[in-house]
Amino acid sequence: MTRPGFAFSTRFRVRYAEIDGQRVVFNSRYLEYADVAATEFWRASGIAEALGPVWEESEFHVRRAELDYLAPFTWGDEVEAHVRVERLGTTSMTLRFELANPATGALCSVITMVSVNVHLPTGRPVPIADAVRAYVEALPRG
Repeated sequence: MTRPGFAFSTRFRVRYAEIDGQRVVFNSRYLEYADVAATEFWRASGIAEALGPVWEESEFHVRRAELDYLAPFTWGDEVEAHVRVERLGTTSMTLRFELANPATGALCSVITMVSVNVHLPTGRPVPIADAVRAYVEALPRG
């Protein structure tokens, strides 16, 4: 299933441990799904291999996450998580996730996550390295 504006997606199944008493995915799990999708997005991008220490020394911390729940996932559903970089700021990056059910085509959740590049010893925001910026800006947009 393709979504306009997205060049990347990954799929996984809803596990029994992720559902609640109403037999739908518990709301906090959607942020975990975004984390899984982001991990796969960066792995597929090849950024770690291309930039090595420059990427590995970048530390992005989630600053804000906004979720819209549109339709539930249930046990056994397949989740297709579409990911893209929506905005690249001086010290921050915004990722957009659209979680869809490929069996029905339903868009189930939209997540916008802002992460800030921080200097670990001080915990303060620092500018995104030029090499990281150039690599991210060159990623396919869909």
